Amino acid sequence: MDSPRRIGSISINLFYLFLLLSSNLLTLFISTTFYSSSSLNPTRNIAMIIDAANATQLPLDTANFKGTSDISPEFLAFTSPKQLPFGMNSNFDSDKLYPPVGKACTLFPNELNRYMSYKVNESCPDDELLAQKLLLKGCEPLPRRRCRPAAPPEYVEPHPIPESFWSTPSDSSVVWTAYTCKNYSCLISRKHNQKGFDDCKDCFDLGGREKARWTESKSRGSIDFGIDEVLKVKKHGTIRIGLDIGGGVGTFAVRMRERNITIITTSMNLNGPFNSFIASRGVVPMYISISQRLPFFDNTLDIVHSMHVLSNWLPTTLMHFLFFDIYRVLRPGGLFWLDHFFCKGEQLEEVYIPLLESIGFNKVKWVVGRKLDRGIELQEIYLSALLEKPLTNSW
Repeated sequence: MDSPRRIGSISINLFYLFLLLSSNLLTLFISTTFYSSSSLNPTRNIAMIIDAANATQLPLDTANFKGTSDISPEFLAFTSPKQLPFGMNSNFDSDKLYPPVGKACTLFPNELNRYMSYKVNESCPDDELLAQKLLLKGCEPLPRRRCRPAAPPEYVEPHPIPESFWSTPSDSSVVWTAYTCKNYSCLISRKHNQKGFDDCKDCFDLGGREKARWTESKSRGSIDFGIDEVLKVKKHGTIRIGLDIGGGVGTFAVRMRERNITIITTSMNLNGPFNSFIASRGVVPMYISISQRLPFFDNTLDIVHSMHVLSNWLPTTLMHFLFFDIYRVLRPGGLFWLDHFFCKGEQLEEVYIPLLESIGFNKVKWVVGRKLDRGIELQEIYLSALLEKPLTNSW
């Protein structure tokens, strides 16, 4: 006859077996029910993933923000610190990611709210002008969005290289909403037909002045340096990559590409589709303002060029920071081509020569000429300079 102790042991074992079977059946029921109800609904799945991700976010510190009660929930969702799924990361020296956004963004809550108001996973508003206004006010970088940008309804493929270098792209490659002109014919002819000022007003006419830019130096001592003249300063093949700051429609980059040199062109879209046009020509645009820190590592670029943009319209302190940023990204022996810098005659001696000399460049070429396009009474001058970061002891 079995003892009471053995009977009790069998009862416990049966109880545990029942629990095991019950839990497995319950798991099977939940998983099949969830799969059948959610796998056919990808939108719900995405929403569940987003909700789960949001649950791991930490609250945004808004103590220094202006008007935080009016800030868009999407802005807060993007900028709030994100907990890393695997905890502490030695590369970040943190267990969180802090998405970057321009300090000035929250100084303009109305514009920011409009920019960040959209339906997640759907189409973004057609708001290029608003985005650029925020960016130029210092909201740079702009916050990321979770929507699809406006695009041409019937996009036409660009011309193949090298045909694309000097061909006007199709009107169907651009969203024209933000611009006065609604096609390239208007942009090409606006120098003759449009009153008032527009940035780079004749740049889109590739058969006009653009065709002759930087092809050769006009004369000895001219402020118009030619590309081949500049490249001869360095050993052949050592100028390979670089940057053009405020490069209009990318003609400098195209000229350099024809010589197997890769140039990235920064440009804004000031009443014209400059970035789209640059890309259509087959060179790389970068949509950043003159205030943005250059997104390159130290001592990496062979050449930095800028024409007209770096001039006395910029605050002097901002320009000082910018010149040092150019020095930073140039490799030792790299060239800074300051092309048609303009200012008042007395400013050059009193302000800009001391400022440039404080950076640490060596002067390779330095030419000063009179700027007469706005009248001799303004006493404006041009400076074109080729400056070199020292090959040794540049630190």
